[in-house]
Amino acid sequence: MSSTPPARRLRLGLPRRAFSQVLLMQVAIAAGVAVLVTGLFLAPLSQQLDDQAMRRALAIAQTTAAQPQLAEDLASTTPSVHGPVQAEAERIRRASGAEYVVVMNMDGIRWSHPDPKQIGSVVSTDPRPALAGQEIMQIDDGTLGRSARGKVPLRDAAGKIVGAVSVGIEYNSVRSRLIHAIPELLAYAGAALAIGSLVAFVISRRVQRQTRDLAFSDISSLLAEREAMLHGIREGVVALDRGDRVRLLNDEAQRLLGIGEEAVGRSLDEALGEGRTTDVLAGRVTGTDLLTVQGQRVLVANRMPTDDGGAVATLRDRTELEQLGRELDSTRGLIDALRAQDHEHANRMHTLLGLLELEMYDDAVEFVGEVVGDHRATAEQVTEKIHDPLLAAVLVGKAAVAAERGVALSLADLTLLPDRLIDSRGLVTMVGNLVDNALDAVAGTPHARVEVELRAEGRAAVLRVRDTGPGVPVEHRELVFADGWSTKKPPAHGKRGIGLSLVRRLAERQGGSARVTEADGGGAEFVVVLPEALTEPGLAAQTPPHPLLPPGSRTGAGDPLTSGRTRERDAVQEPEAAAASKEES
Repeated sequence: MSSTPPARRLRLGLPRRAFSQVLLMQVAIAAGVAVLVTGLFLAPLSQQLDDQAMRRALAIAQTTAAQPQLAEDLASTTPSVHGPVQAEAERIRRASGAEYVVVMNMDGIRWSHPDPKQIGSVVSTDPRPALAGQEIMQIDDGTLGRSARGKVPLRDAAGKIVGAVSVGIEYNSVRSRLIHAIPELLAYAGAALAIGSLVAFVISRRVQRQTRDLAFSDISSLLAEREAMLHGIREGVVALDRGDRVRLLNDEAQRLLGIGEEAVGRSLDEALGEGRTTDVLAGRVTGTDLLTVQGQRVLVANRMPTDDGGAVATLRDRTELEQLGRELDSTRGLIDALRAQDHEHANRMHTLLGLLELEMYDDAVEFVGEVVGDHRATAEQVTEKIHDPLLAAVLVGKAAVAAERGVALSLADLTLLPDRLIDSRGLVTMVGNLVDNALDAVAGTPHARVEVELRAEGRAAVLRVRDTGPGVPVEHRELVFADGWSTKKPPAHGKRGIGLSLVRRLAERQGGSARVTEADGGGAEFVVVLPEALTEPGLAAQTPPHPLLPPGSRTGAGDPLTSGRTRERDAVQEPEAAAASKEES
């Protein structure tokens, strides 16, 4: 078996790279144009040189025939080599550089000729037009070969035609001028071709940079793949130019934004109108995973600038999260309440058992009534002011946790929140984290108290959580919202510094804010403002059921505060909100 590698076959044809193909085509075009222009210039040049030679010959003949002595000598002498007509004709021929100057009588007999042997003979070409009074220009063959000729009649003093004058210019001299002009013309054509090739190279290099040195087939494949990808993915994609005009819109983006192909080429303000969605897509609101509301959908948007000054924005529909996350979040309040009541319930059962064993039946009945009344009063107080079942459930659960830890948790007098929240999951996460932080801050202090205020201001929701703890120093009021920053010792199962960071991120994604100040009377006051947290009155009832929930399903299943209520909404829990139940701030 031979170890010699097989010879590679030479592949003929166009190069594959776009740079090489563009350069080759441009050079070919420049060369073709140079050849065409050269040919178009040479064709009329030959005719122009012939015409110039004939006109020169005619002018010499006219000048010769204008001498009156020549007509008299023609009439008074005979053809002779040494005659006055021959002498004058030769003088004019040498002075003008003509090939010949022939003077003839009315019979066409030559009186002059460069070849003395031709004197006295009849001319070789037809003299009748000139003898008839016409002036002739032509290219013709004679005794001296091919020449450019001019013939005019010769008149005496009375104006009578007595003969004719014929002058010839050697045709080889005309051809020689044409041949001598070709090298100069080709030099100009070569210089033009060189300049054209240089410009073609510069343009091709620019094309090479813009196409990343790809072949045309690769570019075509990329375009086909891009179209398939953009229209096949489940995320909305919006491409914008540097003027924030829509230049690409895939099918999912049209569905999520509620616009069609007519939006392409229009600005965002024209296509979507004013609002947070327009501000997020245009980059007037910065950040990652920005939350916005468009129609009945809650969208998560990300914007990435491009090299040409434009941008590409991606949109995700929050309603596509799994049903498991929704159910888990809806039962968080109940789970917290059950965990907090575990020890307290055991203590109460022991107390009740002791009263029964002591046969103190009336005291046992009174004790049970007090316990039931306390729970009922807490639930009724919360549900009267908080109409959202998820928020009500989490606050009831936090009240039980607070009671177990010896903290008084109450709702402020201004608290009143209707059941029109767009994203109750995010607000549940914020309330849970802020209340947990407040309980940690006041734990172990005398007269520990936490107050929660939730109210609506138009479409905005305002959340305030006040505590009687030590407060937050001024220098730490921004650091507390940083991811991972905490003054508490981290637990063995995880890390701290997550809750407040999550609160601020969720607020900012909805176009809101989160801050901390000093509460009246000492302690800390956390304030969260969400500008578009609520729908317009009457809109919530028109919201279609969540696609992941079966008709008639209950969002607060198992929660005594929400039993019998059906809650269907578009917005579902974000992944970070789901994870918040597993982290401690």
